Amino acid sequence: MIIVTTIPELRAARKTLAAPVGFVPTMGYLHDGHLSLVRRAKAECKSVSVSIFVNPTQFGPQEDLSKYPRDLPRDLALLEAEGVDLVWTPAPADMYPPGFQTWVEVEGLTTPLEGAVRPGHFRGVTTVVAKLFNAMGAEKAFFGQKDAQQAAVICRMALDLNFPTEVTVCPTVREADGLAMSSRNAYLSADERQAATVLYRALSAAKAAYDQGERRAEALRKIVTDIFAAEPLARLQYISCADFDTLQEVDQLTSKTLLSLAAFLGKTRLIDNFILE
Repeated sequence: MIIVTTIPELRAARKTLAAPVGFVPTMGYLHDGHLSLVRRAKAECKSVSVSIFVNPTQFGPQEDLSKYPRDLPRDLALLEAEGVDLVWTPAPADMYPPGFQTWVEVEGLTTPLEGAVRPGHFRGVTTVVAKLFNAMGAEKAFFGQKDAQQAAVICRMALDLNFPTEVTVCPTVREADGLAMSSRNAYLSADERQAATVLYRALSAAKAAYDQGERRAEALRKIVTDIFAAEPLARLQYISCADFDTLQEVDQLTSKTLLSLAAFLGKTRLIDNFILE
């Protein structure tokens, strides 16, 4: 496994990889959700590359950049065990040189949901992913459905800017009790971890109602809200029923819909979603 830091090192190493190259961008502190993307890339591509970079520009001033979990030696051991060919671990100065002033922004899709409660977040995401795509030059890139809005925004950016990288969105990987795997789960206390199953329970209850014929968005939102109200350790930040393609809220579910939410368990913020076909 080749490990590089600078962009010149990356470009030299990239030339040695057999095509097609599958690319998995991460912020590290890897879990089985990340590794499922690596396995998907390995199944579809001749070579697999991974980046590990905690991107400062997607964190707000009150968010957890300094506390974000990091364990590079563990991450590298996990990736080596999966047979990854190339790992790129850039420093902030590699990605944002002195005087940096160029940004990539997707407009409409970034306005609701996470964009409404985390101003500037997606500008940081799309800028760094554009830079990662540009430097890596992979044929395919793999992202998780847990970050549904992020995946939609990146797909839009890749299409709009004619990136040759094909973006594949892979299913959310969950713990045995349904909690979506996330690096931030490490922040949860034992009680909070138990309470965090409320995200999956609430989404599952709304989906069950949908499967039984409920098509009123407000009724589905109320199911989620009521389940959260019964969990004292959790605070629902938002619940959304949005058109899957536009991410705009709907009143009646008549086509593919994204049911998504964000919630706090103590100080830890978690997100999750279901797709209602």
